[in-house]
Amino acid sequence: MILKNKTILITGGTGSLGKILVKRLLTEKKNNAPKKIIVFSRDEGKQHDMRLSYLNKKASTDEVIYRNFEQMLEFRIGDVRSYSDVCSSMKGVDIVINAAALKQVPTCEYFPEQAVLTNCVGPLNIVRAIAENNFKVETVLGISTDKAAKPINLMGMTKAVQEKVLLSANVLNPKTRFICVRYGNVMASRGSVIPLFHHQIKNGGPITVTVSNMTRFLLTLNEAVDTIFSALKFAEPGEIFVPNVPSVTIENLAKAMVKNTNIKVKITGIRPAEKIHEIMISDEEANFTVKKGNYFAIKSMLPELTKENNLKKSLFGEFSSADNCLDVTETIKLLEKNKLLPGMDIPTESGEFLV
Repeated sequence: MILKNKTILITGGTGSLGKILVKRLLTEKKNNAPKKIIVFSRDEGKQHDMRLSYLNKKASTDEVIYRNFEQMLEFRIGDVRSYSDVCSSMKGVDIVINAAALKQVPTCEYFPEQAVLTNCVGPLNIVRAIAENNFKVETVLGISTDKAAKPINLMGMTKAVQEKVLLSANVLNPKTRFICVRYGNVMASRGSVIPLFHHQIKNGGPITVTVSNMTRFLLTLNEAVDTIFSALKFAEPGEIFVPNVPSVTIENLAKAMVKNTNIKVKITGIRPAEKIHEIMISDEEANFTVKKGNYFAIKSMLPELTKENNLKKSLFGEFSSADNCLDVTETIKLLEKNKLLPGMDIPTESGEFLV
């Protein structure tokens, strides 16, 4: 019942995560259906395509555009970097899901200022808008990534800052619950390794692997949305929700996809600012981590937000993609289950975080 009759704002809502999130919200049962969904983003082209897709494909263009504010699914042009845009979009909102981000590692490395403006200033604007305008927002949820745990690249660093900005806001803004979700790579995401392997196999190879023993967490886009819904329902102020998902080596992923073909695998070397293994929960965070259903919850390190003196810890070390990797047979089963092997149709929706 957490969504019933709520007005939900999704920043960066035309991205791949936003699309699936909106689809899921629109199909919620009547006893949990939101009152309104506001998609807030900069790209009018993506908004128009999404509007036609989700509202009424048979509607005339004029009807779809000019009845925008009468629809359950509302579109707003704006930039999370702009304080005035954020303030305008948040009036009357109950739940904010911050999916706006620059998320590709190389882009953030080459254009650090742009990454800081979107990934750090954006969340600051959300917190500031609530504090300075006394908006009655119940929950703000930030979308984060495993790259925020012990970050070595700017994308991860800015996402770690977003976590700190949002979660610390609980102290001075106690009427709003600020929480985050953190997860790894979404299978079949745009620009990620699985569609790349499909393309290379289709063209006769070779498959290019940066480092054979590199590992990554994998989850589906729907599992990413499930994590959001679980956090909205169960997370306490200051918590980060983390799904307990499998990991694979890139070498096993390549072997699973080429199977018995003659496609060769070529090692190209690690890319700038890339980790061999990702960490979902660090050693230090493990001391503040408890289990909630199928998820880990990282509690805040701020004493104002974590009152328990004797937490029932669920981890006694870091949660790394290097641990308990699937073998080739298990990797094939995972790909088959999600229809991602060559010859199968890859899902058209792209993912939030890239390998």
